[in-house]
Amino acid sequence: MLRAPKALRSVRVRLLVIALLPMLVLLPVLLGGTIWRWSGKVDAILLNKVTGDLTIADQYLGRLVETSGEHIDAVARSVALQTALENGTTDAFLEQERARLGLDFLHITRDTTWPVVKDALDGKWQSKIDVFDADALAAISPDLAAQAEIPLVPTRGAVPTERTVETRGMVIHSAAPLTLPDGTRVALAGGVLLNRNLGFIDTINALVYRAESLPEGSQGTATLFLDDVRISTNVRLFENVRALGTRVSAAVRARVLGEGYIWLDRAFVVNDWYISAYEPILDSFGTPVGMLYVGFLEAPFSAAKRNSVITLSLAFLFIALASVPVFLRWARRIFRPLEGMTRTIDRVESGDLGARNAPVETDGEIAQVARHFDSLLDRLQQRDRELRQWGETLEHRVEERTRELHEANQRLERTTERLIISEKLAAVGEITASVAHEINNPVAVIQGNLDLARSNLGEDGRRAEEEFRLIDDQVYRIGVIVSKLLHFARPEEYSGADRLVDLSQVARDCLVLTRHQIQAAGITSVVETESKSQVHMSRTELQQVIVNLILNAVQAMPGGGTLRVATAEEAGEVILSVEDTGTGIDPSVLPRIFDPFFTTKQAQGTGLGLSISQQLVSRAGGRISVRSMPGGGSRFEIVLPAAVAD
Repeated sequence: MLRAPKALRSVRVRLLVIALLPMLVLLPVLLGGTIWRWSGKVDAILLNKVTGDLTIADQYLGRLVETSGEHIDAVARSVALQTALENGTTDAFLEQERARLGLDFLHITRDTTWPVVKDALDGKWQSKIDVFDADALAAISPDLAAQAEIPLVPTRGAVPTERTVETRGMVIHSAAPLTLPDGTRVALAGGVLLNRNLGFIDTINALVYRAESLPEGSQGTATLFLDDVRISTNVRLFENVRALGTRVSAAVRARVLGEGYIWLDRAFVVNDWYISAYEPILDSFGTPVGMLYVGFLEAPFSAAKRNSVITLSLAFLFIALASVPVFLRWARRIFRPLEGMTRTIDRVESGDLGARNAPVETDGEIAQVARHFDSLLDRLQQRDRELRQWGETLEHRVEERTRELHEANQRLERTTERLIISEKLAAVGEITASVAHEINNPVAVIQGNLDLARSNLGEDGRRAEEEFRLIDDQVYRIGVIVSKLLHFARPEEYSGADRLVDLSQVARDCLVLTRHQIQAAGITSVVETESKSQVHMSRTELQQVIVNLILNAVQAMPGGGTLRVATAEEAGEVILSVEDTGTGIDPSVLPRIFDPFFTTKQAQGTGLGLSISQQLVSRAGGRISVRSMPGGGSRFEIVLPAAVAD
């Protein structure tokens, strides 16, 4: 039977291996897990940013469509148009107004083919995005048909097609009711062609990706698609050639146009990978006819993550190499008492008395001690009986010393284990604090440049005041994530930290965030914020709860209705109520609406919204309740303890 070398059988070597294994095995696993989680957090932050970018672009496009309708309605209601109709100068007046408003066409029509014209004939102005074919554009103006025509460019990854040119035009189509002098009801229709409208797409890109909003090396882009064809974009095919006529990848087309979902992921755009966001654009018939895209270059972020992984790996190797001599020095100190015992045994063999030990079959320093004591006891048995008592006394003393040395050895082992654990936790804390610090720097730059832009714009900045505030909210959310990282790294600095928010202000902010959904559903919102007190709860978590209740109320009123959001104070508590005039909740399912995964929305819901909201409110020391009846609407109430002023 083969036996290991004597050096490997020693207790010193074995315990040294046990001490080094946690650092050489567990620490790399922990480091890899930390890097993996950090990479996931970075990816989530990038997706959150591109989501916010898409929201800004969507709001700008929606406002542009709405403004076009308001302008045309104002012209239709003007006294000047009525005067032109009576004087027979209608064409000249409409041409003057078209040029003033920057429209591509403006005319009087009764063509009920378009829903926007039909709504105008019914007495209500309307503005939507529609797609005109080449004949319709040519009938308005041959120049419009020529502007809309875009040759298709072969694009890698796109759906195969036999078409070579896109002749259709995407138009912001608006119409308003108009009554002729003879009492005939007609519609005043106008529109703006978005094909090759580079000023429009450059404005979106400048609004979403301001100077220094992205790290050096990245680049923000925006694109408007007709079906899957780029008709207006600032993406470059070559250095000074825009990628007009290129097409989106088949995967994005199937997800956005085929299934009607928003795409939030990395995607290959023309010639590189981008962190991308696509959303479908619906025409006045409710049909997906195109996409709105924003995104930024992925390469700088991938390079930063790769460099971070390399840096951390090198740091681990340096720590491991520097730790081995330290462990060797500690091992010499730990086993120095055992070596002293060996020397003591030699002195006992020279004439000192020892104690008897049981035979030990294993090798090592401790076994050597036992065998030496046994041989000494054998010699003592041959001496005079008068020395036996003295020998027994010495045996007890040696046993006591051995026990003390064993206990000291155990204490040293426990101390070594605590030092190893302390060093590992310190390393993890330093890594976490470094990551939080690196995130804080670009966040501070974003916030500083945002404040500088707001200051430089002055009164002009009020037109983008809502967009500025939305960016502030996103910066705040990043700050919350960074705060959690720092809380992990330095928990002693955050112990007892409190979070105070104004419930009424958060409720008003949530109505602004959901304004588009409320208006799109034809719902009237009523706000009654009487409470001025603050509550102890994370602003982000409170926003999540309120927005979930508002969106549930909007979905309960598909045909329109009234949404009432109110705050009040009562007996040291702040009460927020969200009330709708929708379909109500069946009494048989009412007790289960806060259960996880229970939903009445079939495939459209996960059943987690109200369950998560109840957990967040409960964690803040509050409660949430509901009153509802079929056909009579629903009322949700959140009750939170009011913060006591110092």
